[in-house]
Amino acid sequence: MKTKILKIKGETRVVDVIPNIETKVKNLLKNMTLEEKVAQLGSIRGRSLLEDGKFSRRKAEQLLKNGIGQITRVSGGARDVTDPKQAALIANEIQRFLKEETRLGIPAIIHEECLSGFMAYGATTFPQAIGLASTWTPNLIERVTATIRRQMRAVGVHQGLSPVLDVARDPRWGRNEETFGEDPYLVAVMGVAYVKGLQGSNLREGIIATPKHFAAHGFSEGGRNRASVHVPPREFREVYLFPFEAAVKEANAWSIMNAYHDIDGVPCAASRRLLTEILRGEWGFRGYVVSDYSSIKMLYTFHHVAIDEEEAAVQALEAGIDVELPEIDCYGEPLLKAVREEKISMAVIDEAVSRILRAKFLLGLFENPYVNVKDASISFDTSEDRRLALEAARESLVLLKNNGVLPLKKDIKAIAVIGPNADNARNLHGDYSYTAHLRCDEPAVPTVTILMSIKNKVSEETSIYYARGCGISDASKDGFKEALAAAEKSDVIVAVVGERSGLSNDDVSGEHRDRADLRLPGVQEELIEMLCETGKSVVVVLVNGRPLSLKRIVDKCSAILEAWLPGEEGGNAVADVLFGDYNPGGKLPVSFPQHVGQIPVNYGRRHSSFGDYVFSSSKPLFPFGHGLSYTNFEYSSLSISPEKIGPAGRVEIAFDVKNIGDRKGDEVVQLYIQDEVSSVTRPAMELKGFKRVMLEPGEKKRITFRLSVDQLAFYDRHMRFVVEPGTFKVMIGGSSEDICLSGRFEVIGDAKVTPSTRVFFSEVNIS
Repeated sequence: MKTKILKIKGETRVVDVIPNIETKVKNLLKNMTLEEKVAQLGSIRGRSLLEDGKFSRRKAEQLLKNGIGQITRVSGGARDVTDPKQAALIANEIQRFLKEETRLGIPAIIHEECLSGFMAYGATTFPQAIGLASTWTPNLIERVTATIRRQMRAVGVHQGLSPVLDVARDPRWGRNEETFGEDPYLVAVMGVAYVKGLQGSNLREGIIATPKHFAAHGFSEGGRNRASVHVPPREFREVYLFPFEAAVKEANAWSIMNAYHDIDGVPCAASRRLLTEILRGEWGFRGYVVSDYSSIKMLYTFHHVAIDEEEAAVQALEAGIDVELPEIDCYGEPLLKAVREEKISMAVIDEAVSRILRAKFLLGLFENPYVNVKDASISFDTSEDRRLALEAARESLVLLKNNGVLPLKKDIKAIAVIGPNADNARNLHGDYSYTAHLRCDEPAVPTVTILMSIKNKVSEETSIYYARGCGISDASKDGFKEALAAAEKSDVIVAVVGERSGLSNDDVSGEHRDRADLRLPGVQEELIEMLCETGKSVVVVLVNGRPLSLKRIVDKCSAILEAWLPGEEGGNAVADVLFGDYNPGGKLPVSFPQHVGQIPVNYGRRHSSFGDYVFSSSKPLFPFGHGLSYTNFEYSSLSISPEKIGPAGRVEIAFDVKNIGDRKGDEVVQLYIQDEVSSVTRPAMELKGFKRVMLEPGEKKRITFRLSVDQLAFYDRHMRFVVEPGTFKVMIGGSSEDICLSGRFEVIGDAKVTPSTRVFFSEVNIS
């Protein structure tokens, strides 16, 4: 396959040229039997082809005789695959069998999870997605996913089941940690960067990205995973579809995964409106749709909209799901039976198969599906990869509160390090890391705990007193006495508390770990209160996957550092911030509620949604975009040009930001817009641009956002996507509640229906 270099929106990209691929797909399709076609729509777990950790030809002859569309998780699906060379060898043997022992020799696409890194033993574990979002640095995300791409490709993987583009507005939902937060613009920017880094400029060397869960999975009923979603059409498009549309149009995502839930009674897995009319018809998506694991069968077993697997298969395939994952339940004999009984047309089968074959040609699998086994292990968790993991972890940390106690001095006389997450390496990893997902007791990659990192940071004369204090979620206070003794011998207390992520009953964050109470679980609040009563300064470090309600402790402690689930280098990153070797600059991608009863408390509510309660306000405890630094920043000299503009073109919004402190630091400058009068109610403010800026002490930089008028469009009363004339307020600041500069511009002329080629993001320059 040939490639050519194109200039796309000023960016140089290598683009696949596929004039002959369509011919190849058609010719191959003509030679396929019905059984071979249906096999391309199915998948099989990698572990089903193994015996004692090795490829089994006997099993392959039984399970792969007609070929297969995808192989599920060779590396991330079995504990007995713990070496990259082993994984690469298995991948090669699977492909060799398919190439040499099946009639048509069609290779398989091998997929894996890659939310916070390639989910394989020994692969680099980066911060969980909510931590990556807290960096507000899309270029960093692209570098992270380029590293994931290299590691996955080295062992024969072709598709990664990420990123999660759910806009998360209910922190009770356990999968908050997998998302880029509550704002569609931030989620979209980070999602596009993720897809670009994973797929690369040429799919022959890339990994197919899979934005999920399509769509609105992050705002389910009661915050319960897989529960019904109640969202009106306008909000559905403007908030929950926006990141997916951007990933398709801006990053050319080649796959999409459906969501489990139903919307207005129609499960996403059976929604032709969603998977075909919108995704393909309106957006021009050219790739293929994979089912979330077992979601097709769930049309029958969970949603009760199909009478059996056969009817479920027909509904899903006609809706637009091309591949059933993780194994064949419905897209096997049930689908074959439906075709033979003419319950579904061959044309639908052929179209889905064509999409799969097209992707395999684009990946270069027909030419060479094999990898170099000797080189596999050198691609995993190199020193350069660990440096990137440390950089990402540092940038993800958010300083929520600081009364001046931080940074700590390295020559402090005595420090107490207390809490269930202080000396626990496993709990630094997110739910889709190998460590958490396969329920390992110890990390699958070298990980230093926060306690050990603190020990490595302080002077030799410093005394460190450690006590666990309590568990994550149990009610025992047996460790309180030891914790109090450690605290009383120290000058300052670092309390490392929070959650444990994973899929087991021991975990309190992650998939299916939804919570009705957002306070620190177990007796951790009581532990912190006891420590605060000593009169010593208490620095709380949070290791968690969702926004927590910290109302009970926020005024009692001296500082709060949000670490999220920071990955393998998280301990070192936390210590760097605590002792001032790194100045925190992360910002919250979500709002922290005061109480669970406030939900939803996201910043982008309409004007009518800010009324207070009888005993509390409607404001969050910590707002979207919030994050402190060890220095201070000053905003000035706002200019908006032009002040009047037609329904096309761009507005330049420029201002100065200056570091007025004595430390180098990062500030995330944020641009918000308010449509002051519109035909339908609009959010009180919407994020329309941001940039993380590093400033030396006394340094000043001028930031210029170029805002396209297209970005002001919304769905009017007739559900037309329009830009209406009127006045728009510009707000610039360091968070959604820290607005330092404001101004206005006016859009004049008639309302304009925005085309499908609209602009998604602001441009930003620094001078």
